[in-house]
Amino acid sequence: MGVSRQQAAENRNAIVAAAERLFRARGVDAVGLAELMKEAGFTQGGFYNHFKSKDALVAAVMEKAMEDYADSPNAGSLVKQAARYLSTPHRDNIEAGCPLSGFAGDAPRMTDAARASYTRGLAAYLDRLAGMIATDGATAEQTRRDAIAAFNQMVGALVLSRAIAGTDPAFADEILDAGRRTLVDALDAPVTPDSARRSISDD
Repeated sequence: MGVSRQQAAENRNAIVAAAERLFRARGVDAVGLAELMKEAGFTQGGFYNHFKSKDALVAAVMEKAMEDYADSPNAGSLVKQAARYLSTPHRDNIEAGCPLSGFAGDAPRMTDAARASYTRGLAAYLDRLAGMIATDGATAEQTRRDAIAAFNQMVGALVLSRAIAGTDPAFADEILDAGRRTLVDALDAPVTPDSARRSISDD
């Protein structure tokens, strides 16, 4: 008796979900098909019933991760977003944290399709972030530049903190705290007569 279409779709989703967890935690290249299918609860032979190749799976994982992140709740302000993003729980939740930082190291080695999904996800997030920090009098160009600069700081602090969290937790927390404070200080900087606000990217 064959597998129903609904069951096949559920099995495929289970494989994608397992792959996303493993890829985030270990990196795409470090995960083999046997381990991946075992994590999903299936035999390795069933993989090709759902995907033509591992590259096709990676593309599906990237598309899902970016869509899920785009649908995640909006923090409402840069201060709140920075507080959530540069928090210890988010840093330690590699398997379900921000896919933009989580897959940044793997993205250059992915296929065109996977990189395209990553790029779309990054662009969508920066649009959301720009909406959080937009102020009266600031041009769209200034706001976009500030959003990019702010996210650069957030990702950099998160990645560095993760890199040393296992060996020096206090130092790792210090990096997160410095990242949060820098973003808040940039928003609180005094406004000059020549501009609506000080650009975050000018710091």
